[in-house]
Amino acid sequence: MLAAIRNWGEFVRFSHTVFALPFALAAMTVAAREHRGWPGWRTFGLILAAMVCARTCAMSFNRIVDRQFDALNPRTANRHLPSGRITLVSAVLLCALSAAGLVGASYFLNPLCFYLSPVALGVVCFYSLTKRFTDYTHVFLGLALALAPIGAWLAVKGANVSVLEMLQMLVLAGAVVLWLVGFDIIYALQDFEFDRQHGLRSLVVAWGPANALTAAFLAHMLMCGLLFAFGVLCRFRFCYLIGWLVIVACLFLEHWIARRRSLRWINTAFFRLNALVSAVFLVVTAAEVIFRGGFKLQ
Repeated sequence: MLAAIRNWGEFVRFSHTVFALPFALAAMTVAAREHRGWPGWRTFGLILAAMVCARTCAMSFNRIVDRQFDALNPRTANRHLPSGRITLVSAVLLCALSAAGLVGASYFLNPLCFYLSPVALGVVCFYSLTKRFTDYTHVFLGLALALAPIGAWLAVKGANVSVLEMLQMLVLAGAVVLWLVGFDIIYALQDFEFDRQHGLRSLVVAWGPANALTAAFLAHMLMCGLLFAFGVLCRFRFCYLIGWLVIVACLFLEHWIARRRSLRWINTAFFRLNALVSAVFLVVTAAEVIFRGGFKLQ
């Protein structure tokens, strides 16, 4: 039983949920600011279910449509579908069930989330096809990931969102898009030769690794600017500033690793540092909301 759960968890890379989920939970705490960041167990559970279902659907869809390319790539040939550890029928069933789970969770949240759930499904799944026709595939993945904080915010507030909250939400979503663009370019370095030989597109293929890394660095610096702006819009203080500085340091280290180390270090830059970025953002945002700005310079 545990082996089967582990197998399915590895299939959808459940551990990578750590990237989008903290931003969604941070958005939830800000949206529920009047209640010190807590929307109640029911809303929290539905948000968690919706996020897990959305990512599971997107990841299983990605594995399904990319299975032929995965089989040809030495780095991905041992994935579950090419290796036969999971059947195509099972993967399609998981994708359909998780899509239904997202729609169901959205229904119990509020009407706005329910009406927007098919749009969200289309966006998160569409990314998997973009490598076939655009160099800006990283932007589409960023848009898909940015739906997490937007969805969590709307799950708490529904249509009752003020102009300021709309601005806060969009600034945070923009930061997530730029964050994803930057680290997905770094991750794409691993498949540069394979993608170029098989006609798969990305900024790394179109611009070359050096220029693409420069674009990734600029994206991350713009992201830092938007995160700072988000803190200002939310009237956050000292705790958030410390977290922001930690995030900036993590991103600089990530780019140093990408430029100075071999490709085998990419996973370190991709997983550990970006997981730390999202976790730090959640912690300092929650702290500011829960303690209502109690952290400040004296």
